[in-house]
Amino acid sequence: MSVLEQTNQKKTELEIKLGVLKTSGKSGIKKKLKLLSILKFLLPVLLWGIFWAAHLFIADRQAFSDGKHFDWLLIVLLGVYLIFLTIAYFSKDIRSRLADRAPLITAGLMIVLIWELATLKFNLLPLPYFPPPAKVVAALVTDWQTLWISVLYSLRLLGIGYFIGLLVGLPCGTLMGWYSGFNYWLNPVLRFIGPIPATAWIPIAMAVFPTSFAASIFLIALASWFPVTVMTWSGIANVNKAFYEVARTLGGSEYYLITRVAVPAALPSIFVGLFMGMGTAFVTLVVGELLGVKAGLGWYIQWAQGWAEYAKVYAALFVMAVIFSGLITLLFRFRDKVLVWQRGLIKW
Repeated sequence: MSVLEQTNQKKTELEIKLGVLKTSGKSGIKKKLKLLSILKFLLPVLLWGIFWAAHLFIADRQAFSDGKHFDWLLIVLLGVYLIFLTIAYFSKDIRSRLADRAPLITAGLMIVLIWELATLKFNLLPLPYFPPPAKVVAALVTDWQTLWISVLYSLRLLGIGYFIGLLVGLPCGTLMGWYSGFNYWLNPVLRFIGPIPATAWIPIAMAVFPTSFAASIFLIALASWFPVTVMTWSGIANVNKAFYEVARTLGGSEYYLITRVAVPAALPSIFVGLFMGMGTAFVTLVVGELLGVKAGLGWYIQWAQGWAEYAKVYAALFVMAVIFSGLITLLFRFRDKVLVWQRGLIKW
């Protein structure tokens, strides 16, 4: 065998060995990643077990007896998670979604565990201001009828006020962005009234409007009117002028330019105003319900605080968070459907 053939043979053997090493290295990395992925899925179950052990075997230092609703809630939540975990084994889509949410579920369980230990188990936070999570769950279950009525009243007040704010804010912003004359007269009013918090108008609203319900609607409408007007005005004013030139060349009237060119092009900015208006309206809702309305989540919080029922206060805060998150999610879904043409043009 020649020297060249021996060299080529050794080179081939070396390449085979390197390939084996690379393959084994990749398989080792894949195994580690698979173990980390399995650990991510099982971490909520492990933490639930730690929580359940602490809940059962650490003695309570706060007097509380009605914990059955909380125990059942823990069992139901674990059962639901295990069901989704079983489905995720067969469905790649569910598996990716569950992998994305598993760290959040773990963090939520950790927060509740710390809350449980700091209140019920070790009494580090004093009653009645910091009740244990079991007491909050009991308040949600036992007082659900009053909470449900309060939710309906709050949604009615929020819906009317927010709709009036949109009904006034959208035309105002459109006119300011399109006509310089409207901008000349409305801009000073917007600069004067807009920056003042809606809650600062409470004394005037109570003096002007005949009922506290009407005054609360005015405050919510005012709170949502300002961001909607500003963002609509900004969106209309910043539309590319070339769009108007093309529409005029094709024979578009002024009404057509406003409704078919300016407003659709300004929709991304308008939706930002809608989100901001929803946030300010919800903040003003709680204050507005303290003006003497007969029901509502703000009224419920004040009533529960008066009786030192802070578990009900936390229950109402939880319900408010769920409602506001749900409304914002619905608004996002509506935006995604309306602005579906933006996919591929901007990052979502």
